[in-house]
Amino acid sequence: MNPSHLKGTYFIQQVSDMTGLSKQVIRKWEERFNIVQPERLENGYRVYNQADINSLLSVKNLSEQGHPLKLAVELTKERNTLFDDVKDNSKSQDIKHQDFLNDYVFQLLENGSHCDELELGLVLQQAYHSFGLTDFLTSVIIPFLDEIGKKWQINEWSEYQEAVSSLVVRDFLVQIRRNFITREDAPLILGACLPFERHEIPLNILLLQFMMKGWKTILVGASPAPGSIESLIDKLMPDKVLLSATTTAPFENDPCLLDKLDQFAIVNKKIDFYLGGKGALEYAKNKKLHAIHIANSIDDIYTHKSQK
Repeated sequence: MNPSHLKGTYFIQQVSDMTGLSKQVIRKWEERFNIVQPERLENGYRVYNQADINSLLSVKNLSEQGHPLKLAVELTKERNTLFDDVKDNSKSQDIKHQDFLNDYVFQLLENGSHCDELELGLVLQQAYHSFGLTDFLTSVIIPFLDEIGKKWQINEWSEYQEAVSSLVVRDFLVQIRRNFITREDAPLILGACLPFERHEIPLNILLLQFMMKGWKTILVGASPAPGSIESLIDKLMPDKVLLSATTTAPFENDPCLLDKLDQFAIVNKKIDFYLGGKGALEYAKNKKLHAIHIANSIDDIYTHKSQK
């Protein structure tokens, strides 16, 4: 790992890897707009800090949303001023702002751009021990996954870069779940990807959040065989079941899937069933469900009063 990480600073090539901006563009924005003010080492090399990278990402994201470059710079400077004011007035509080990525996310982006699985794993381990599980999920994992998604959607990252980074994150979360100790008599929640759904990381995050609240968890991973979810539920009889789909692929491949699961939930009245995930919520918004509850967040599941 580059020694500059130890001081929370980065050389311009590292900044380019993390932001997707060329070195020429970074220098141009620095000179024309004064959006970043990197320090200079004795040898003349520029070194950038976390705030610099956040500013560059902000300008980039705003311009990609259709704002003229000059306006994107002005909005970013206004945001930075506002954040500095809030920070000054809240020194005793734990300030979290999703727009401001931390050093671990930057390191993950850099190593992910190079598909360096070993370094990705090491950074995840350091971040986990530094933050603790709750903040690790909200301040490192979720922002990193968001950035991966953005980079893949605009073709800044290849499918291979996206896949390597996502798989390393998934395996790390699975390892945490396996080593997490819960009481034998704890209530059980089963989280299941629907058939043809391949995105299981959101479920891993959600189940870890439940484990922190004292629940035992079982995960049915990506693209299970048709009927396997029902069979496992019949065998384990969990207290809650979360059915998840980030895409609409499960319903496109089996248009009757949701109706069949709803009928299964009607029969199993002692179990609370929930449906979550962007794709599932999009598909179900015009559907009438009789026994499956819609879940937009963990709070919808955790605070729902069972009708048992």
